[in-house]
Amino acid sequence: MTLGILVVDDEPDIEDLFRQRFRAELRRGELALHFAASAEEALESLSAGLQPEAVLVLSDINMPGMSGLDLLQRLRADDPAVPVIMVTAYGDTENRRRALDSGATDLVTKPVDFVALKKLVQSVIERKNAA
Repeated sequence: MTLGILVVDDEPDIEDLFRQRFRAELRRGELALHFAASAEEALESLSAGLQPEAVLVLSDINMPGMSGLDLLQRLRADDPAVPVIMVTAYGDTENRRRALDSGATDLVTKPVDFVALKKLVQSVIERKNAA
């Protein structure tokens, strides 16, 4: 079964980076990565229906327009069960508290440790499948 992950980040290189780091999982058909350059684009993509459906959202916090925390609140209102991992260059205590208090599953800091992120993604997917 192919699992969809929606990556939301305004950095132009993020798609290439994620495709490179998840290359083996993509080749094996385990994952499908979807990308949105803004929170607004992410909401549009989710409402239009992604295939395969996004079972996990990875979102940057600081983006122009709607922030990742605003996106998180909208996602929680629409679908409280979808896991959301916030990604930020600012891993300070306040950002972590705000993200987790708003319903984030977890928070990771940039530069992203992809070995740790893969383990986190796998544990989130396993928890979701077990529910």
